[in-house]
Amino acid sequence: MSRRSSRGATATTSSRRRRARRNASRSRPIRGRASASILVAALGDSITAGSPGSTGWDHWAARADPRLEFRNCGIYGQRTDEIAARLDECAQGADVLILQGGVNDIAQGRDVEHAAENLRAMVRRGRELGLRVALADVLPWNNGWPNAEPTIRRLNALIAEIARDEHVPLLPFHDTLEDPERPGRMRAEWTSDGDHPSPEGYRRLGELAFTSP
Repeated sequence: MSRRSSRGATATTSSRRRRARRNASRSRPIRGRASASILVAALGDSITAGSPGSTGWDHWAARADPRLEFRNCGIYGQRTDEIAARLDECAQGADVLILQGGVNDIAQGRDVEHAAENLRAMVRRGRELGLRVALADVLPWNNGWPNAEPTIRRLNALIAEIARDEHVPLLPFHDTLEDPERPGRMRAEWTSDGDHPSPEGYRRLGELAFTSP
């Protein structure tokens, strides 16, 4: 081999090594996350946080698919305006944003149209941040039945409209846990206290979130 060809071979080998190092650095996982993981930010109220003594729906969704990592940003008692104020922080570094809220607006006598506006703004903000966004509707509220039922249905109709308008998946939490024999209420074994899901209820919601498009 000539001196020139030897130098050329050495240069080619060095270039390949540099490219390999660059590619390796690009594919290196972020510390604390698997390279193929999907970070899901779950933002909402106590339905997202998980009721005392129960594991939230995010736990069951993560069990169904090991690629999913969840950041649970649920806080008890918060209205949609309070949830919206935390969106940017919760969504930082996430791939997917799942939004849930509205029952505390109803419980505190707030206007459901205003709650829907807050949810729509959150959907749009999530998309501005480059996230895939999904929107959950409001569960039946046994302890608020029957007075709250028509208000919940009106808000859920607005939530479904938002999902259609904004082209995001709708997670039908309400219908998933509603008792078919007692419309407007959660089935007894799917709620722990009439306000929140039981462990079995959360498992059903987790499976729903996992299978959503």
